[in-house]
Amino acid sequence: MTAERTVLITGTSSGIGLAAAVGAARAGLRVVATMRDTAKAGPLREAAAEARVADRVAVKRLDVVDAGSVMACLGEVIDEYGRLDALVNNAGAGYVGTVEQDGMDPVRATMEVNFFGVVEATRAALPHLRASQGRVITVTSVGGVVGQPFNEAYCAAKFAVEGFMESLAPVAATLGVHVTVVEPGAVASEFVASQELDVPALLEAAGPYAPALRAYIERATKTFTSAQTPDEAAAPVIAALTADRPPFRVQTSDWARDFTGTKLADLDGSAVQSLTGSWVG
Repeated sequence: MTAERTVLITGTSSGIGLAAAVGAARAGLRVVATMRDTAKAGPLREAAAEARVADRVAVKRLDVVDAGSVMACLGEVIDEYGRLDALVNNAGAGYVGTVEQDGMDPVRATMEVNFFGVVEATRAALPHLRASQGRVITVTSVGGVVGQPFNEAYCAAKFAVEGFMESLAPVAATLGVHVTVVEPGAVASEFVASQELDVPALLEAAGPYAPALRAYIERATKTFTSAQTPDEAAAPVIAALTADRPPFRVQTSDWARDFTGTKLADLDGSAVQSLTGSWVG
């Protein structure tokens, strides 16, 4: 992809999205870095300036759960640059909880952002990507391959994204559009902090699930102390943007490859259940 080609990345105010936006610009791409609230663009602008790529990073508002916002942003991109060569679906939201205790509203909200938002952005971008023979790159998660305790809604959404993209990929390929999913494990970023978990309150409200939830939180806390940096997790996104023929699926670390490999080789499900069961006691 040359310096004149344009990539739109969602969810760039922090974490992988911010790192991917700066990394793509450093790779010579013209980047449209989008976020729901452009008042939060300060860290991205600072990082782009420090990397000396501020002239190749344009910040725009895009809310993936608002179809009008998606179409308006894409319209601006085409009006200003004349083309779209890649879409990076990165915007997402985490959720920790279990359905009996929390009800359906959090499940629907999590699906709306992490699944339907991805579908909406992809649907709207495809006519432009067909014209440019471009690509769709979606940041999913190892949680899109292996279901994880107290992440029912989040993993359900990421499973749905993986199934959607795996089904779309051969269809899009007939028209010259490459589809890739990128699966990070734990990443040290604002994604975790943004969930604003009140652990004592969660445990108090968990009722009979409290012992399992406590064990899970203790394990998750240890995992994120040795997490990848956003730059490390974003590197496969940049590789997928610049490769001649990117793979369909790529993990961001050896740990993520081993973890997802457990599921992919687990025909009866016993290995995954044994592994994740140990997380909750």
